[in-house]
Amino acid sequence: MATDKSVMAVIRASRPSFRNAHDKVAFAVHATFVSSGYLLTATGKPAFSDTAISSTSTDEVGIEQWNELEDDYAFVYCNPDKGSKKVLVKCLVMNDKLLVAALADGASEPIHLEINVEDYVAENGGTNYSGQFKDLDKFVTTLDKEILSKLDGSSAKPTSSQTRAEQKQDLNEPGIEAAEPQHTQSYPSGLVYPPIGPIGSSDLFPGPGAGMYPHRGDFGGGGMLLGPNDPRWFGGVGRDDPCFPGGLSAVPPGARFDPYGPPGVPGFEPNRFTRVPRRPGGGTHPDLQHFGSGTDF
Repeated sequence: MATDKSVMAVIRASRPSFRNAHDKVAFAVHATFVSSGYLLTATGKPAFSDTAISSTSTDEVGIEQWNELEDDYAFVYCNPDKGSKKVLVKCLVMNDKLLVAALADGASEPIHLEINVEDYVAENGGTNYSGQFKDLDKFVTTLDKEILSKLDGSSAKPTSSQTRAEQKQDLNEPGIEAAEPQHTQSYPSGLVYPPIGPIGSSDLFPGPGAGMYPHRGDFGGGGMLLGPNDPRWFGGVGRDDPCFPGGLSAVPPGARFDPYGPPGVPGFEPNRFTRVPRRPGGGTHPDLQHFGSGTDF
């Protein structure tokens, strides 16, 4: 990377003649390219030729007639460390600014930089080159960031996956209400339905509000065939899970629970609606037995 000291060393070694402040800034641009490892292959009118950037010649030339035009400057470089690909640099004077455009061979669009001349040219700097410039370190840093680093490819555009990751991170920042499920879910092709809790779970454990992802908790087993010991039958027949039958205190706080009837009215007690447990060693399921003469009938 070029530094203000290396750029000033190139200026001193070249000993250019300046007509005005724009000449000084334009030559500082050239000196920064040379300090970054580029070789000058054309300048002045030859650099404005239509074949300047496509020429196969990589012979280094001097700086004679680099400022022979009134308000335009042009330089053609190659960098042996970068495959000797040609780079065309043009500088255009516009009032108190210098507009810089750099185009690499094979690139579709040039890289642009607008420089305020007064920011880097000292007034009454004398004959010493170091006194004719100011803030040269800032100038070199800006040119490297906006032009050189992009030509070298170090400022490549982020990939699509990086962009999606950054967008996802932004959604999780404080103040952003949108959120995504933490677990990855795979869906078959076609319509996608949100997950829905098992039978009765939405009343027992009220879910989140509208606009939120439904949450599937451990409320019971799956499948559509329900057996006598399925946990969705109020904890299963013969199990001691605390639930509705005889255990109203086990209902979670906030559950939308209907106690089967008007409270305090005879005949609507919750224990009247429980299933008699299966007898030990029983065979046929009670729902399939014929009427008998036991105490259940």
